[in-house]
Amino acid sequence: MEAKKIDKDGLLLCELQGKAFELSATKTNCSSEIFIRRFMHSNIVNQIDSSSILSTNMQPSDILAEVDGQYGKSDYGSVKYSANELFWIGYFYRFFCYTYSISSARAYKIIKPKELRGLFLPYHTMDVSQAIERILEAKNLFTDDKMEIQRQFMIFKKYRNAEIKSK
Repeated sequence: MEAKKIDKDGLLLCELQGKAFELSATKTNCSSEIFIRRFMHSNIVNQIDSSSILSTNMQPSDILAEVDGQYGKSDYGSVKYSANELFWIGYFYRFFCYTYSISSARAYKIIKPKELRGLFLPYHTMDVSQAIERILEAKNLFTDDKMEIQRQFMIFKKYRNAEIKSK
C-alpha cells in the first residue's frame, strides 16, 4: 500500500467526518461501534469517499440524519465512546481512506473501531499518517515497494508449497 499526500480537500473531509463521529456520541442512541459500522457502509459515505460531498453544504448533523434515514433509528448496544475518541476515529478513518485511496468499507475491514479505540491513548497525539503506518506494519500490510515485493514472494511461496503438498 502506497500513501499519497493529504491536501486541503482531504483535510476538510477528515474534519467533517471527525465532527460527525464526535456528534454521534450525543445524537445517536445506539452504541458507538454500531454507529461506526453503519456509517462506514452507508450511502452517504460513498459521497465522502468520492469527495463529492465537498460540493454540497452537508453538515455533521445532516450526515447523521442520512445514516439514520438509511438504516432507521436504533438503540442497540450500550457502549459509547467518548467524543474525543470518536472524533479521532472518524478523522483517522477518513485520513486512511483518502491517502490510501481505499473505500470506507475496506478501511473498516482492515481496522475495526474497537481496535482503534484501544490505540487512541498511545496514538491520538501522533501524526495520523505515522499512526496509520504503524498499524499497517503491525498487521503486515506493508507501505513500501520493497516490502510489497517481499509480501508477494511469501504469498507465492505459500501457494507453491501448498501445490507441492497436494501432489
